Amino acid sequence: MENWNDTQISEFLLQGLSEEPELQPLIFGLFLSMYLITVFGNLLIILAIISDPHLHTPMYFFISNLSFVDICFTSTTVPKMLLNIQTKSKVITYAGCITQMYFFMLFAALDDLLLSVMAYDRFVAICHPLHYTVIMNRRLCALLVLMSVIISAVQSLVHTLMVLRLSFCTDLEIPHFFCDLNQMVHCACSDSFLNDVVIIFASVLLGGGPLAGILYSYSKIVSSIRLTFATQGKYKAFSTCASHLSVVSLFYGTSLGVYLSSVATHNSYSSAIASVMYTVVTPMLNPFIYSLRNKDVKRALRIFLGRETRKGSIVWNRKSVH
Repeated sequence: MENWNDTQISEFLLQGLSEEPELQPLIFGLFLSMYLITVFGNLLIILAIISDPHLHTPMYFFISNLSFVDICFTSTTVPKMLLNIQTKSKVITYAGCITQMYFFMLFAALDDLLLSVMAYDRFVAICHPLHYTVIMNRRLCALLVLMSVIISAVQSLVHTLMVLRLSFCTDLEIPHFFCDLNQMVHCACSDSFLNDVVIIFASVLLGGGPLAGILYSYSKIVSSIRLTFATQGKYKAFSTCASHLSVVSLFYGTSLGVYLSSVATHNSYSSAIASVMYTVVTPMLNPFIYSLRNKDVKRALRIFLGRETRKGSIVWNRKSVH
């Protein structure tokens, strides 16, 4: 089979989640609903945190950043999928595919690193409460987020440059609803051994590393709570970690599920369907987890929404008078 140089490739074909025409309206409506919930839910969390001075703390600073990343994470894949369904086209340009792949990996890694940073924040708050404000100062918080962005951007750039060196065959169909790195590497005709090595290394480093940090932080948190807190204090300490633990479990659980399903079934479409969990469902559920399990966030949301309602009624009444 003849190889095409990567500069001659003009487009890829995204197969999506199903090729059944009668299922396309259902998929479109379902994903549009989940996308809108994700965007508006996370945006409300961000606005509530910004508008409430009581939430201007390191923990909520990281939560607002996580919400912003979740919006960007979902926005790299779902809008293009919805557009393809609406236009009945599977085409994505080569440049568009590379760009989508880069930003998808960027925000996925950033999501992972922010969860580990949030675990460190909880570790300092519970294990070193007297020094919390000194350790978790604004400069350190900004530096942790900045370092997370830099690491994520570098690893995404490395993977992207590794893909750019590959040559592709005439069969450029990707059995997924977005330009997944593994699927693109498997589409290549040239030797992709080095790409596979880099993917495994990066997965262990950026997947296992933050997870190990989270597990270590919570092992110290549990030990500290058992030794130093009374019964009521234990409940309060655990409640501050409950939302973060829920998000971590959801993120890593769905990611692991995608990996196991792809290994067990060797079916690309099964892997694509499983990917929906951590690419769409998890970012959609995060705002509900943080708002339903957090009294401070619920109070801030009520204040923010009440303020907006009052502003709207005041404007409406003024218009009515005039």
